[in-house]
Amino acid sequence: MTTIAATTEWTPDSLIARFDEVRSHTEALAAPLSPEDQTVQSMPDVSPAKWHRAHVTWFFETFVLADHEPGFAPFQDTYWFLFNSYYETLGPRYSRPDRGLISRPGAHEVGTYRANVDTRVRDLVGSLDAGTLDKLTPVLELGLHHEQQHQELLLMDIKHVLSRNPLLPVYAGRPSPLAAPDQLGWVDVGGGLVEIGRQGDGFCFDNEEPRHCVWLEPYRLADRLVTNGEWLEFMADNGYRRHELWLSDGWAKVNAETWRAPLYWHELDGGWSEHTLHGTFPVNPALPVSHVSFYEAEAYATWAGKRLPSEAEWEHAVVVDGASAVGANLADGETFHPRAAGPATGQLRQAFGDCWEWTSSAYHPYPGFHSAPGAIGEYNGKFMSNQMVLRGGCALTPPGHVRTTYRNFFPHAARWALSGVRLADGGAPVVVA
Repeated sequence: MTTIAATTEWTPDSLIARFDEVRSHTEALAAPLSPEDQTVQSMPDVSPAKWHRAHVTWFFETFVLADHEPGFAPFQDTYWFLFNSYYETLGPRYSRPDRGLISRPGAHEVGTYRANVDTRVRDLVGSLDAGTLDKLTPVLELGLHHEQQHQELLLMDIKHVLSRNPLLPVYAGRPSPLAAPDQLGWVDVGGGLVEIGRQGDGFCFDNEEPRHCVWLEPYRLADRLVTNGEWLEFMADNGYRRHELWLSDGWAKVNAETWRAPLYWHELDGGWSEHTLHGTFPVNPALPVSHVSFYEAEAYATWAGKRLPSEAEWEHAVVVDGASAVGANLADGETFHPRAAGPATGQLRQAFGDCWEWTSSAYHPYPGFHSAPGAIGEYNGKFMSNQMVLRGGCALTPPGHVRTTYRNFFPHAARWALSGVRLADGGAPVVVA
């Protein structure tokens, strides 16, 4: 389920400090929200903010306290039913599309639940001997990264919730800096037999392993993400009305849901405006297009005469290019929205942050992958069907939660995730001397 470096030297104090840091950040994200905000579920894929706060608490109660706390008893018996997400091994759960119908416990009661579990986890970690702490550390660290995933989801979900309100309420954040559109460039990447997947020390999710070889033909990647301005050109050329650009399933979705533009774009006064977490503004042509589905990304690439990169191509290019998450537009920047790429450098821009990048790769297990035994084994493995891989993180991703091998995944039609597009093509010709 995780990889923990043999050289990682966690102490009770350092674990508790990290636990407190992550847990308090979730509460900081929820702070601008009223109890009413935290109860709304605007579509089946969205969960109420208070449900996110409770579910990540349930995770620590279930996988940490239940197995290790002397005399364990759940904080509230029914919470195990309400806040289990998808763990069949742990019993029945409340229907996901109906989470918005749970008015009780309220946001305040969820806070009480969180405080109770926090205290008990701190007491437990402080009381364990070194051997038991070593066994518990991988589960604790998985729980912290799991909570960071839900921090991102909380922001994605409340964005959708607030977008349905005709009063156009603001959550938080500030507009992305103004910038002028720039020319798309290309970075050539050599092919051959390459290795991808997690190696070395530190945490990773199980789906990032094992490391394995992949053959790649020479190719090249666009040096930045596709922009709103470029997407407007696609729309002006009837991109959403030309069946020949779309996969069959995508074309059916376009027509069934009458897609005409990315999610959160609305025609106002003869132009397009975009809903963001910090307000509704005219579409900025220089910013990366966001909240587009895999189907839209694929159609745009076809229209542009290019394609989407595979996840192996994306990972190999980032490694060869030496791209780093340092300075990336992640959630700590508090724009909570993509920014313009910045000046061209001849290398990849926006590899991390801004938008999750759709790849052409189906979400399948790597060769040699095995799920962990028990309920923890349900974390990733059972979702390896009918989903596509995204890479790189986004402007809602917590810092410290991105890495080159991270494999995010969503269904083909998902649009509420902060996802964008990077193009690929066959690369420069190989010249043999």
